[in-house]
Amino acid sequence: MRTRRVSSRSESELSGSLLLAHPALRDPSFRRSVVLISSHDSEGAMGVVLNRPLGRTLGELDAAFALGPLAGVPVYRGGPVREEQLILCAWQVEPSGTELKLYFGLEPEKAIELRGEAGFEIRAFLGHAGWSGGQLEEELDRDAWVVMPVGSDLLEFQPDETLWRGLLSGLHPEWRILAEEPDDPSLN
Repeated sequence: MRTRRVSSRSESELSGSLLLAHPALRDPSFRRSVVLISSHDSEGAMGVVLNRPLGRTLGELDAAFALGPLAGVPVYRGGPVREEQLILCAWQVEPSGTELKLYFGLEPEKAIELRGEAGFEIRAFLGHAGWSGGQLEEELDRDAWVVMPVGSDLLEFQPDETLWRGLLSGLHPEWRILAEEPDDPSLN
């Protein structure tokens, strides 16, 4: 796996990429998070946190989904922006592991259609992660995030902190040490 360090960013360059929180990032909204960036341009960026499961399904969350084909779709905390907003997403990693088909902000009918196709992961998110123009670039310049492409290994890990640890550990042995660091260093 390789990381992509961006120095001169063009519009939508990070769209479809993953942001892994740097181990030193302590913001509780993003600590040890993996964010899938759905859009990125000069006006800002938007994505969803992939590894904050709420332990609920759409059917449990909303009676409108209770008896339908999306009842079992897992719900995640997508980020600190508009936490009451429900966002349906679907993605499929191509067998080559180099391309991602991403559908963001789906209507339920389209999510049902994609759920019937092989290889699509469907998830629901409450809220999203958002950055105003230049904000994400500033955070990248401060090394708050590690940028990496989406690969087929995205679905190999449990969608909780295990995902962050697994992806970060796969980058380099030094990242593995940082990813395995305990919350309380005295326990080391």
